[in-house]
Amino acid sequence: MPPASPAGTARVETSRWLVLVLVCLAQFMVVLDATIVNVALPSIQKDLGFSQASLQWVVNGYTLLFGGFLLLGGRAADLLGRRRLFLAGVTIFTVASLLDGLAPSGGALIAARALQGLGAALVSPAALSIITTTFEEGPDRTRALGVWSAIAAGGGAFGLLLGGLLTDTLSWEWNFFVNVPVGVAAFLLAARYVPESYAENRPDTVDVAGAVSVTGGLLVLVYAIVKAQDFGWGSARTLGLFAAAIALLAAFVAIERRSKAPLIRLGIFRVRSLTGANSVLLLVASGMFAMFFFASLYVQELLHYSPLRAGVAFLPVTAGIMVGAGLSQQLIKRVGVRSVAIAGMSIATVGMVLLTGVSAHGSYAADLLPGLLPVAVGMGLTFVPITLIATTNVEAEDAGLASGLFNTAQQVGGALGLAILSTLAADKTESVLGGLGHPPSPADSASALTEGFQVAFTGGAALLAAGVLLLVVLVRRRDVAHINTQEQVALATA
Repeated sequence: MPPASPAGTARVETSRWLVLVLVCLAQFMVVLDATIVNVALPSIQKDLGFSQASLQWVVNGYTLLFGGFLLLGGRAADLLGRRRLFLAGVTIFTVASLLDGLAPSGGALIAARALQGLGAALVSPAALSIITTTFEEGPDRTRALGVWSAIAAGGGAFGLLLGGLLTDTLSWEWNFFVNVPVGVAAFLLAARYVPESYAENRPDTVDVAGAVSVTGGLLVLVYAIVKAQDFGWGSARTLGLFAAAIALLAAFVAIERRSKAPLIRLGIFRVRSLTGANSVLLLVASGMFAMFFFASLYVQELLHYSPLRAGVAFLPVTAGIMVGAGLSQQLIKRVGVRSVAIAGMSIATVGMVLLTGVSAHGSYAADLLPGLLPVAVGMGLTFVPITLIATTNVEAEDAGLASGLFNTAQQVGGALGLAILSTLAADKTESVLGGLGHPPSPADSASALTEGFQVAFTGGAALLAAGVLLLVVLVRRRDVAHINTQEQVALATA
């Protein structure tokens, strides 16, 4: 066969990078929707008559289905076709977004948000596995995952800005309508340009029992996490839910060990780099989600920012994440993925420690920004190497499964960290107010709320520091030597 012409090579390169743009566009929608609705919640509550207790389900309805179906979505992408699942997910997500904006009642909105979460659970692992099967291990995959990581980490901050802008200038419904043209464009372009791929060794039978048990276990686990603050962590209902989740996941393990065509090959957990990176991501996501949540509350409840101004306040976070993600690609070539991840998490930990100094009568420039910037740059430095570590040493036939595991660790970690730190923050605030001995003044309430935020930021710093230690212990240099060698060869030949 004659060698490819330069023009043909250019078309191949263009096609690969176009695929990256398309799947990242869809992932941006998914990440954006995890936060865009936050600043619109007061308007949604007023228009649709939500109670304070039921309002949380506008967020949790999305989180529950998203976290619960990620593993099933990841494996289904390998078996049924990665493009097919990607297109199905984009379709469900887009239709659900339209239904969100048209929702006539609170119940209809929660149901549509849950449907959105299901679509997201199909899109995210399929998109990441398309990237890892399109780009071979080496510099190009590092660059591709750099773009992916910047979007995954920065989309949440941008969601706060866009949510504030749309809510202030139009209405809360446009937080959902904005997804519709993006979703339609992503579907049409992906159907034309994204190639189909499957796992090489697909079974003839479907592991229905495994699918039901793992999805049910994750759904119950995420539900237990998001409701623990309402029920109480030590309550019979919370403990019962956790016990049910453990029982379902244990049943899943037993089913997979005996199945001739398992939904998830348990042997994949023997890949030390994958298991270590996902364990670390669980902790990192716990701290990062808490930072966004509590920093957003601080600027709105204590600094009294409008939704739009609160969104603008997080622009430096988006910029910092993008800068960190860009730097990480260069540093990986010189010092290796493990060292960059350790440095990134350490920088983010320092930033979180700085955030523990926020005061009730502080300012954005003096109290919040000095902590937000190192957290943002540190997260950008962290996500690229962690994604590389989690998806390397994995066979192409398991790309969707590895992507599903990665996204599950991120979502479950975020939900768990937010639930735990919210409980600790609320308990601290209530304790301070209870110890006053008199009805609290507005200044007393602000001070108590701030002390709760300080506890949450302290917990976030502890989670990030634990992530550093876990990475040092679980991921050895030889586990990532393959990645480092490829990057160093690329640097030497550049």
